[in-house]
Amino acid sequence: MSVIRLLPDLLINQIAAGEVVERPASALKELLENSVDAGAGEIGVTLMQGGIKQLRVADDGVGIAGEELALALARHATSKIASLPDLESVNSLGFRGEALASIAAVSRLTLTSRRRGERHAWKVEAAGGVVAGLQPAALESGTAVEVLDLYFNTPARRKFLKTEATEYGHCEEMFRRIALSRTDIGFSLQHNSRKVWHLPAGAMERRAATLLGDEFSAAAIVLDERAGNLRLWGMASLPGFTRGGRDAQYFYVNGRFVRDKLIAHAIREAYKDILHHDRHPAFALFLETEPEGVDVNVHPTKIEVRFRDGRAVHQFIFHALNKALSAPIRARQAHASSQPPRPVTSAAPEQAAYTRQQAMPLGVAERTNLYETLFGRLGKPEPGETAQTVEPEIPPLGFALGQLHGVYILAQNAKGMVVVDMHAAHERVTYEKLKTALDGRAVAMQPLLIPVSFHAGVLDVAAAEEHGAALAALGFDIAALSPTTLAVRALPALLADADPVLLARDLLKELHESGAAQVLAERRNELLATLACHGSVRANRKLTVPEMNALLREMEATERADQCNHGRPTWREVTMDELDKLFMRGK
Repeated sequence: MSVIRLLPDLLINQIAAGEVVERPASALKELLENSVDAGAGEIGVTLMQGGIKQLRVADDGVGIAGEELALALARHATSKIASLPDLESVNSLGFRGEALASIAAVSRLTLTSRRRGERHAWKVEAAGGVVAGLQPAALESGTAVEVLDLYFNTPARRKFLKTEATEYGHCEEMFRRIALSRTDIGFSLQHNSRKVWHLPAGAMERRAATLLGDEFSAAAIVLDERAGNLRLWGMASLPGFTRGGRDAQYFYVNGRFVRDKLIAHAIREAYKDILHHDRHPAFALFLETEPEGVDVNVHPTKIEVRFRDGRAVHQFIFHALNKALSAPIRARQAHASSQPPRPVTSAAPEQAAYTRQQAMPLGVAERTNLYETLFGRLGKPEPGETAQTVEPEIPPLGFALGQLHGVYILAQNAKGMVVVDMHAAHERVTYEKLKTALDGRAVAMQPLLIPVSFHAGVLDVAAAEEHGAALAALGFDIAALSPTTLAVRALPALLADADPVLLARDLLKELHESGAAQVLAERRNELLATLACHGSVRANRKLTVPEMNALLREMEATERADQCNHGRPTWREVTMDELDKLFMRGK
């Protein structure tokens, strides 16, 4: 017959260590969070053999009183909470009082600390959970925790550790997470006597550029949005900078790094229209809310959280990020390269005139002088024009020069050359117009002079008869002429140049497969993207210069115009410096 007995404290701590201290990086996380909670201004990390042989964290925080050092190594001893109300409104990163006891149970640990104003420091040592007596020590100020030979007394656990390089990789990633969360604190990292990182305190943008790379920094937007007691701020990459995995995604709730399904879904939805296939965005984002609104005590490693009002948090994150990513090209000029613009020397008549007129529809045809389009007037003023005439403001995407193989628009802006994929760009412009019109229940319908009839299957005919209201809301008038024939009588005005039969077939297929309610709700954007693709200019369509300029101006005023509906880029810029290097000018 089995007997119920209490487990000894050492065994309890070793069991807890299996949850809290999975590997050296787990111990590093707990020690770094303690240093942050202690109000440190500088934190130094020293590792040997990936943190397996040695892991040391030193800070200049408030320190621990000598008489409390041994207690700090006891399980569930903490200075951060004292009651249930404290637990329900935790402001600190640590609060359970398990970390130091768990680490001490599976290593040789030395805890040294000196409170501000004390004459000298004190230290306690522990080996496998057995704590030695208090001793005087030398330390300038703050606290230093040294962990040697992790899992020396539990060989079964030590076998689960990976190679030194792998364990170091996990430690560096943990260091990166904490360093990104508190840019007001200076951090340093040393591994095997080699200095890896030295991060002085400073602005978040500078820290992000250092840890995530200049390429991320150049392709990221800075956002800061508030709603009620919620605030979302930080940096998020534009779709031009994406990753194959989620390794550059850092999200913090009240300063704590988390991986949360609700948050991840909100971010995916914000990027849904602008990411290509299985690519992932990069970001360092910070959500701030009242401590009472989030439960951080739902996972041993505190990496998961639970929100009191998850739906409100999801909607806020989605709308805040979606708003930042939707800014038109013109509105993001401040985040572009800081290179000084070069003067545009060729101002063709179409360019100069265009700044004084409204955007033209793409169907306008006009004969152009190709020589002037490409080379301008070579400095010759027109009648009545003086040498002092001020050049018109050059828009971000510049002025069109011509087409390349009927696929790309070549334009000149203040920085150099712009190349635009005309189909992809027009597709995005059409898509955003369709979304806006449908949201405002104002999709303009264009009746066809001669209805277009086509052979249709039984399901398509049934869908046309059953979902007439949904079709009308989308700008379509499709009627049955016989049990096997349908006629398209009207199209959305934005798609007037598209193939009516292809549009009708795609739409009716969606309706009979998914139903009107789902098509106009969950699958609305996918449907509109398909319709926009049909209604956009095709390759080899010859455009006049005014038509090209009209498209450029519409791109500048359109949300998410950097990517087409499938996540591909719509334009690229080549600066004059890049062109000079290409042709070795100045060499």
